[in-house]
Amino acid sequence: MAGLFKLLTELYDKDTTRAHAFRYGLLIFDVLTIIFIILSSFLQWQHTETIDLAIGVVLAADFLARLWLARDKRKHLLTPLSIVDIVVLVSFLAPVAGEGFAFLRILRLLRIGHSYQIMRRLKKDFPLIQKNEQTFVAGINLLVCIFIATAFVYETQRGINEKILHYGDAFYFTVTTITTTGFGDITLVGPWGRTISIIIMLCGVTLFLRLVQAMLRPAKVEHKCIACGLKRHDFDAVCCKACGEVLNIEDEGAV
Repeated sequence: MAGLFKLLTELYDKDTTRAHAFRYGLLIFDVLTIIFIILSSFLQWQHTETIDLAIGVVLAADFLARLWLARDKRKHLLTPLSIVDIVVLVSFLAPVAGEGFAFLRILRLLRIGHSYQIMRRLKKDFPLIQKNEQTFVAGINLLVCIFIATAFVYETQRGINEKILHYGDAFYFTVTTITTTGFGDITLVGPWGRTISIIIMLCGVTLFLRLVQAMLRPAKVEHKCIACGLKRHDFDAVCCKACGEVLNIEDEGAV
């Protein structure tokens, strides 16, 4: 067990080539899982229980490994990402309980955009992400909103709304609603349908404006000033513009 714990510590926490490859593998697995979730809804696959179980087993192993490595396991269980993982696990491993809430599986996207280790490695390997971190995170948040809303519309409207026959119809409605285009060719039925539409518009427009703000705002680097706490600075900043403290911003020297 000590050997396994040491191996997992390296894979999840250390800065080695094998650890980086492992984390990128998890990232690719998460992306493929999300693609499967979307395709299985869009193509109306009937026999996906085996694939669901296989994905659930992998996610359960990942979750248990993170829990085992955590120093304060109770605190770890109460973190937002752990709660997301538990919800996703229930939807995969308990099909009876999770069938009506399959849309919650898309929450796995949050781990891609909000995992510190993944973001740190992506910024190191891809300069474009480093220079546009806020835009990248805002884009992930907007995608999560779109996919959650789409899947929620699909799960609540299929069978009662003749205009929403598959995931593509729900996705089309969600995008036109979030962008306030509202062609009107697809509408949600019933009082709950109107309520869902209002929630989608409020949340979607807010996140969309946040993305636009991040895209238009001058690029900054995240580095907390030890004197005043200012976090955002110019990439070539030597001193903090708020207090004048000398900064030590990591820079690979690439131009």
